[in-house]
Amino acid sequence: MASQPTILRANALTRRVKLGDSVLTILEDVSFSIETGESVAIVGASGSGKSTLLSLLAGLDVPSEGDVELAGESLAALDEDGRAQLRGRHVGFVFQSFQLLPSLTALENVMLPLELVGATDAQTSSMQVLSQVGLADRLQHYPRQLSGGEQQRVALARAFVTRPKVLFADEPTGNLDTRTGGAIIDLLFELNARSGTTLVLVTHDASLAARCQRTLRIDAGRLLT
Repeated sequence: MASQPTILRANALTRRVKLGDSVLTILEDVSFSIETGESVAIVGASGSGKSTLLSLLAGLDVPSEGDVELAGESLAALDEDGRAQLRGRHVGFVFQSFQLLPSLTALENVMLPLELVGATDAQTSSMQVLSQVGLADRLQHYPRQLSGGEQQRVALARAFVTRPKVLFADEPTGNLDTRTGGAIIDLLFELNARSGTTLVLVTHDASLAARCQRTLRIDAGRLLT
């Protein structure tokens, strides 16, 4: 089977932060590439640097050294606005803490990323994807009126509604009980298979990582080979 084009590439990523008079190295010289449509788990102990790596890959944070190429574009060549525009065109996110806006309904939360890029069918597309995640009867509910599992379903709908090339998921079941978390993961992989999105998943759950095609293991800021 022929390989797919590279959608995401990390080139010698290093991230350091200054703490008083000392410097803490969170990531050091991390390089790898991910093909279009691939599902990749990033695993490691708490504090190993995996969430920092995800932030760098998505252009939410800037490396001290190295570069990220996302959908063929160098993030180092873009300013903050440019990186935000690139994310808007190509990237979806699912976070552990849901990150829903409390003042917006489920439907409005899902419509938001489409409205930000000027989509004309935001409401119709959002209603369709909320139906796909089993929330057709929760469109006008606010986050406070939804269970944790329902809130994460809204977050999944919001992530997939833009049909992103890359979906970043950071501990997506971290705030959910085992049964609810399992249902969310089944839904995540179902949506991912349907859309052909590239999935980059940060997790400490070995069984969840095993569902991905490949695993990258981070230990003390370094990629283990």
